[in-house]
Amino acid sequence: MAIKKQFIKTKPVCKVTFSVEAKEANAAAVVGDFNNWNPEEGVLSKLKNGTFKAAFDLPKDNSFEFRYLVDGAYWNEEQADSYRWNEFANAENSVLEV
Repeated sequence: MAIKKQFIKTKPVCKVTFSVEAKEANAAAVVGDFNNWNPEEGVLSKLKNGTFKAAFDLPKDNSFEFRYLVDGAYWNEEQADSYRWNEFANAENSVLEV
């Protein structure tokens, strides 16, 4: 799993690329505060090597909770900036600082 951040100098956004290795999975998405936890808005495309990947423009100077949704199971990002307990999910969410 990995996160790549690319700050855009001309816009108040950060292009964030999410990737998760799940060779046996059929579908993956990233869900979080930035897309109202909607899997349809965070679909990751499967590459030939079995990695799911997509890039999203997120507003700078923000903190977002998120998780991966892989074949119906939630996964945290190993390289997250931090983790935050979420009472609703009764689990820790990954945190992204941009």
